[in-house]
Amino acid sequence: MEILGSTFDDSVFSEARDRVCESLSSYNAKVCEPEWFCESSALNTDDSLEKQKVYKFRGDLALRQGNYQRALEAYSSCLQWIADNNLSIRRDVLEGMARCCTKLGQRQKALDLVALLSKDASNTCHLTGLLLLKVSIYQHFGAAGSQMSCLQQLCSLLPFNPWHWFSLGQMCLQLLDSKKATGVEPVGGEEDQQEETAELGEDWLWLKASACFIRTRLLLRILQQQQSSFVLQRAESVLQKTEEALQQLNPKESTLQVLTRVMSEDLIPEKMREDYQDGESLTSVCLQSFRERWWNKILLTGVLQTDPVQRP
Repeated sequence: MEILGSTFDDSVFSEARDRVCESLSSYNAKVCEPEWFCESSALNTDDSLEKQKVYKFRGDLALRQGNYQRALEAYSSCLQWIADNNLSIRRDVLEGMARCCTKLGQRQKALDLVALLSKDASNTCHLTGLLLLKVSIYQHFGAAGSQMSCLQQLCSLLPFNPWHWFSLGQMCLQLLDSKKATGVEPVGGEEDQQEETAELGEDWLWLKASACFIRTRLLLRILQQQQSSFVLQRAESVLQKTEEALQQLNPKESTLQVLTRVMSEDLIPEKMREDYQDGESLTSVCLQSFRERWWNKILLTGVLQTDPVQRP
């Protein structure tokens, strides 16, 4: 009686055929001199891909060296040679152009380039990069209202990322410390501008900073269990800064408890998985504003009435 799987095919025991080893043609790797793309001869080609590479490398080098006008010109030339289906390089070049325009003081042109990038934003990574770019532009031009709006969108897009919460908390604290709570006008074209301007008052800034630093502390303590090496060191450093900021803000113990409860309601292991974030983030940013998700809940607790702003 044969046992299932116990029989063998005869070919298993047959001798292996002699294999013919064919000689391979020699391969000569292309050797490039440092900054070869800066030579005028680098453009002596009819290959559009080669021209794209040359202009792209020139733009990257000029941007790194701080020559923003030269970088902008190189990126603009590169854009003409990018294939229609090469969206990744196109996004990279447009972002480089936007950063150059920002450094050159060309705010509207930088925002126009951001608008072009936003048309191709189709996933979480694209939108994250776009919002970070907008934050840097608004920060450069001192548009606090729009910068805060972008940071809040980042926190809505990636609600379990402690670094965005920390950045938002730091911004609120800096505005509170520098007494710039009034008279700050956001850049035109952003949603909820009047609402955001009203929330630049000192009471709101104090409350937002407190809530953001509490959220940062909660997230960092959770993530520390999975971290090591320099990642853990960075987390510990930011956690220390967070504790110092909360000491400076000096909320009452009852306020700390209320804010901790509100800001930790969604910190459920199943929801904090990366795949869950990618599945829900784009929808949540479009349909649920930052105010609705967190501030309205905080307002309902009556924290501002029970704990007036403690001036540092």
